[in-house]
Amino acid sequence: MVLLKENIILYTALILGLLGSFHCIGMCGPIAFVLPVNKDNKFKTFLGTGLYHTGRILSYSLIGLLFGLLGKGLYLAGFQQRLSILVGIAMILIVLIPVRILNAFHFTRPLYRIVSEVKTKLGLYLNKSSMKALFSIGFFNGFLPCGLVYMALLGAVSTGGLIEGATYMAMFGLGTVPLMSGAVFLGNFLKVSLRNKIQKAIPIFVVIIGLLFIVRGMGLGIPYVSPADTKLIISNDPNSCITE
Repeated sequence: MVLLKENIILYTALILGLLGSFHCIGMCGPIAFVLPVNKDNKFKTFLGTGLYHTGRILSYSLIGLLFGLLGKGLYLAGFQQRLSILVGIAMILIVLIPVRILNAFHFTRPLYRIVSEVKTKLGLYLNKSSMKALFSIGFFNGFLPCGLVYMALLGAVSTGGLIEGATYMAMFGLGTVPLMSGAVFLGNFLKVSLRNKIQKAIPIFVVIIGLLFIVRGMGLGIPYVSPADTKLIISNDPNSCITE
């Protein structure tokens, strides 16, 4: 499938990653604070931190691959750019609907067993100091539940392709690197008051990103932001399709 390239959407992944990292300092930060890196050797510290991030980005990419596959199926089913509108609406609703109401539906209950297994693996590797352990900690860390990750996965679905979905989530992971690296090197370096202010602003940015997805799906003919509406055309090759 040859998809219309809209690079601006990838920037939303970076923004979500950066915003998510402020949340991660509180949720995943404790893992970064106790990451078993060798701080007596700067090279090993950087290498270990890099492996930790590589593991996280890989797990995000794998999940993005699956959700990109889901998005591809929806595209082939005829949703095409309209899927972007649905994703934008979903993002906004998730932000606006009170958490207690969302929790009442137990959307994440099926994940409990998986999360339990992930936490067990994390506990085992946090007691080791090898480079393999650092990569594994990052890899399993990427599977921990997180609201901003869920938002990013909605974005991955809207890309409508396996590689595109994986790329979107990889960009999300890259967006988390600066602050999470700071947590490894400097510990809890952000003041609680500043972190709280930023977390309160996160919903506003998510709504803006949701609106961007909606505008994108409307096909207004604005380059990169809202490309002209497309139709799915099946080529003579039964294994391929193109958009125009």
